[in-house]
Amino acid sequence: MTRTLSTPPVIETGALSTRPQPVLPAAGGLLLRPWERADAPVFLSAYEDAGLRRWHTRRPTSEAQIADWFDGYRRDWAEEKGAHWAVAGGDGEVLGRIALRGLDFDDGVAFVAYWVLPAARGAGVATRAVTALAAWALDEIGFHRLELEHSVHNDASCGVARKAGFPLEGTKRKAAVHDDGPHDMHLHARVRGD
Repeated sequence: MTRTLSTPPVIETGALSTRPQPVLPAAGGLLLRPWERADAPVFLSAYEDAGLRRWHTRRPTSEAQIADWFDGYRRDWAEEKGAHWAVAGGDGEVLGRIALRGLDFDDGVAFVAYWVLPAARGAGVATRAVTALAAWALDEIGFHRLELEHSVHNDASCGVARKAGFPLEGTKRKAAVHDDGPHDMHLHARVRGD
């Protein structure tokens, strides 16, 4: 179905799909790069961590399932539905994951999601990755607003959001279900010009 808007879309169709998914540099020698099949074992191992499992309820159970997810990530880029990267150190070692989801080209809004492997936590990896992704999405692609949500109990993610320039805007009551039941979620956002 074709929609008629009174205003043109903020971002034109083809802004992503007409080019390869980029490798984005981040401070401290980090690289945000597309996922590769060889990353499946480390991706799977991430979900063995209780800290990560506490906040992420969509969990892979096999490397075959992860390969399907990676295929979906490539389709998301081609269909301009999302963008998913491995966060890698200077030696190429995967340290985490970052993504833009729910891309709305009409209004210029997208959602940031991320996680970091236990060995890389506390070193600013998530903050540097979120900062780099936000700069690319806002300044190069042209999004107006990026949103980031986390459980109100996830103090580490709250710190990442604030350090990456995403001030807290409010609390969404019982907005996500975790293993222990519904959680209130903090909503952070960064807009172009912040």
